[in-house]
Amino acid sequence: MASSAAKAAPARQFAIEVARLLANTRCSHVRLLDATGISPITDYMVLATGTSPRQMKSVADDLQELGESQRNPALSRVGDESGQWIVVDFVDVVAHVFGAEARNFYDLDNLWGDAKIVEWEETVGAAKSKK
Repeated sequence: MASSAAKAAPARQFAIEVARLLANTRCSHVRLLDATGISPITDYMVLATGTSPRQMKSVADDLQELGESQRNPALSRVGDESGQWIVVDFVDVVAHVFGAEARNFYDLDNLWGDAKIVEWEETVGAAKSKK
């Protein structure tokens, strides 16, 4: 039987790819949180701020395409009526794309403050976790 770390590796790598896609599609303040053992819903959350409802919709479309291409299709995609928050749920990874006001209002960065921040940006060497 595989260890829990071995099971988590594909989810972690997918979460990193989600964060990179968000950053590469003009989202800002992209943060990847390792919520393993903290959240009963998911292992990784990726938070990002979009530039407009239209850009956010396009980013969510790109996220779904990424999941499909990696045989990790989205379980669901939900957006609020104002176009200020889109959630794409891949089960082990949940991506939240906010408008700036909604990001500040819901403050998931602080709500999940106990989660480890995962360094995902391109660096020399492997991605690292820090608190």
